[in-house]
Amino acid sequence: MPIKLSFRVLSLIAFLLIAALLSAASVLALLTLNRLAEHSRETGNDAIALTANAQRVAERSVAMERSARQFLVLDDPAFLERFGEAWRDALTALDAMAAELPGGEPPAFADWRRNGQAAREALDMPASHRGAAQLRLDAALAQLPAINSELTHHVQAEVDRRNAAITEELETRRNVLRGQLALSIALAAVLSIAFGVWLARPLRQIESAIGQLGGNRYDVPIDITGPDDLRRMGRHLDWLRQRLADLEADKARFLRHISHELKTPLAALVEGVALLEDEVVGPLAPKQHEITGILRQNTASLQNQIEDLLRYNAASFDAQHLLREPVDMAALLRRVVDSQRLQYEARSLVIMVEGGAPVIAADSAKLAIVASNLLSNAVRFSPEGGTVRFIVAAGNGMLRVDCIDQGPGVAPADAQRVFEPFYQGERQPPGARRGNGIGLSIVREYVTAHGGTLQLLPSSPGAHFRLELPYEN
Repeated sequence: MPIKLSFRVLSLIAFLLIAALLSAASVLALLTLNRLAEHSRETGNDAIALTANAQRVAERSVAMERSARQFLVLDDPAFLERFGEAWRDALTALDAMAAELPGGEPPAFADWRRNGQAAREALDMPASHRGAAQLRLDAALAQLPAINSELTHHVQAEVDRRNAAITEELETRRNVLRGQLALSIALAAVLSIAFGVWLARPLRQIESAIGQLGGNRYDVPIDITGPDDLRRMGRHLDWLRQRLADLEADKARFLRHISHELKTPLAALVEGVALLEDEVVGPLAPKQHEITGILRQNTASLQNQIEDLLRYNAASFDAQHLLREPVDMAALLRRVVDSQRLQYEARSLVIMVEGGAPVIAADSAKLAIVASNLLSNAVRFSPEGGTVRFIVAAGNGMLRVDCIDQGPGVAPADAQRVFEPFYQGERQPPGARRGNGIGLSIVREYVTAHGGTLQLLPSSPGAHFRLELPYEN
């Protein structure tokens, strides 16, 4: 059975892997630094020991010379004993130095031992041969300062060599650590990016699926890949999609049925009212004429509302099916304006289409409905003799259409809800029949279907609507 890992578990695994990688690099660097520190400490101690032994040999050489000369003058065995102690101590230091020098001891070590032995042998000569002993002693001790200088030179060379070696090793280790650190950071970055991309993909799919549901796109199945919990969420979203699709189908079916059921008796009412107004069944009194007028007005209003309801339902469905073709937006606006000439001329309005834009690929029929609804809304709210302006422009891959009128505008309280279906604002034109609030909703449905946006911009006086549609340069 395959192991199912959730988003949280995978995120934790990714974090632990990256943390382990960086921790390993840090531990390795710490161990390397500890080794270097220990090596440096040992080298320093060895250098101190070598220098101390060289100084000790030089000091013992002076003590040997002083004790030997005192013995020859005073003939006191104590001075001979002091010479022996200094000589043995110098030999011990000499052996310690020789052990620390690589490649065998230099000839100077043998020279020092030979001259020291010669000085000892001169002191062991009988008292009757003091003159010869003095000469041999002077010859042996005279060479020790030069030999001591040479020994010091060898020691200093060895110390310098060891310092150079530790410096070279430090530089080598630093380069290795730099490479290891760079590799660790690169691997951590690669792991972070890989896990981020892999884990972000199902999140983008979920975001797209939610946007799809919000856009009433119920015909595309939702399939989320990735961790187990996100796949399970995808299955829930797909169930929600199917449920919403069923509800949408039920709503459309209900609207079709109820409109059909209402239109038949409503037609009978309209016909009956018409017969009464024509006095087919006999003359009507003035009060009866007034009642039939009220009946005619309300049946007409009811009939318009049913037709608007069906039109909004059809627009919600049609918005999902675009028939794109080359569209010149400025020319389309002029055609729409010309088609409503009677309405706006009856109120002495001036309709202006300004600017221009490149041809875009869009559904001309739906954009014509968008323009028609914006124009009808502006004409309805504009005062007698007012002006309505359509301004067409393009830039940065967006085609922009501004519709500006001189009416009362949209109340601040209505600005957030003006695009909701069946919502009517508080500022209505005096004496006009109240609308049903679906015109701007249909405009938004069609604009959103084209991937565009519809906004209400601040304007005083009047209303300023701006729609933007993307296009390819």
